[in-house]
Amino acid sequence: MNDETDFSIPVLGKCGIPSPIVLSTKTGDSQANYVADDEFVRFDVDARAGDQGSLDRAHMFEKAGPRQMIFFSPSHVHAGIVTCGGLCPGINDVIRAIVRCLWFRYGVRRITGIRYGYRGFLPEFNIGTRPLDPEAVDEVHKVGGTFLGSSRGGGDRVSDIVDSIERLNLNMLFTIGGDGTQKGAVAIAEEIERRDLKIAVVGIPKTIDNDLSFVDRTFGFETAVAKAAEAVTAAHVEAHSAMNGIGLVKLMGRESGFIAVHTVLAVHEANFVLIPEVPFEIDGPNGFLRHLEDRVARRSHAVVVVAEGAGQEFLKAEGVDASGNPKLGDVGVYLRDRIIDHFKKKGLDATVKYIDPSYMVRSSPAIPTDSVYCERLGNNAAHAAMAGRTKLLIGMVHGQFVHIPVKAAVSKRNYVDPEGALWRDAVDATQQPPVMLNPR
Repeated sequence: MNDETDFSIPVLGKCGIPSPIVLSTKTGDSQANYVADDEFVRFDVDARAGDQGSLDRAHMFEKAGPRQMIFFSPSHVHAGIVTCGGLCPGINDVIRAIVRCLWFRYGVRRITGIRYGYRGFLPEFNIGTRPLDPEAVDEVHKVGGTFLGSSRGGGDRVSDIVDSIERLNLNMLFTIGGDGTQKGAVAIAEEIERRDLKIAVVGIPKTIDNDLSFVDRTFGFETAVAKAAEAVTAAHVEAHSAMNGIGLVKLMGRESGFIAVHTVLAVHEANFVLIPEVPFEIDGPNGFLRHLEDRVARRSHAVVVVAEGAGQEFLKAEGVDASGNPKLGDVGVYLRDRIIDHFKKKGLDATVKYIDPSYMVRSSPAIPTDSVYCERLGNNAAHAAMAGRTKLLIGMVHGQFVHIPVKAAVSKRNYVDPEGALWRDAVDATQQPPVMLNPR
């Protein structure tokens, strides 16, 4: 069984301590129940007539939630929380939920915030930590960003990080971050195992692009779409108000175009959406510029949405950032300049308005639906750690909160399927050509 399909969750040891959370063990008594260790959610629910789906334990996700018996004694717990990578709506909501669940539900009184990402563990930065309690986090969900601070990189200093974890006497660590953060969390957990320490490492995946495998969605995504929709609406107003007006909006999406696709479906006013998963050409009889010109000729205006990772083959970006991600060329500026040049060469008067709302989107507070999701993610992360689970992420699969092995979650990314229903609906919404490639 490989890491991608084995969904078994490591446990630090036998859970022999009764939980301080009082719940029911019966159904039908109108009281919330504990989650039993034999409750699972199937990974693959797609089926055709005659299929016999596997019920192998390794093919099912363990349900998240409070257990009747826990591993850690609450009075002995010292929990750490760290936030890493770029900003995303909802980070503060997750921090708040973890702290309040540990404090009020379990009676944990030692909770420490690690400041500025994994660098906060490294002695040469001498950053210091922040004590957390309900009063400290009571209002943080009302603002964007992370009140603990964040940074990229540092996760490769595994031995130094675990040294710091030992010095702080932590016995559980909550990692809020994206792909690189969670890969670092696995390495940290494995070093903890080598040292024969009983420390739970539980991740809450933070990827605004919604590109985490297996889960229904990642937190911050719905806020991103809502804020991106405002930018596209503004671009439409600008384009519609000018002679041959063209509104161009660049949205997040390094490798996956989910934000761009969902935004055009939400707004109904975009005429083109360009994403990394669907190749296109700029020039030629079936290229993007030709179709844009035709659209403007027909309707006197157009709105274009492009994901930041689209069209990178036209650019010359090189190297990687501090998180190890390939640096991207600015496709928004590139398209703006190419559109202006194309219409100028054609002798056509066009007004191009370019909007890049990326940092405004990333720094926004979570909208209510995301805030609800973050609250539940944080609660379930606290329950998982108290039950001695480790090397896992909390996510929602088929509407249920589950434990996902980190190695499985980061083994591949989630992409918009060019042959799937989501992209089909996006093409229907924009009425763009399904293929913008020239004949060979």
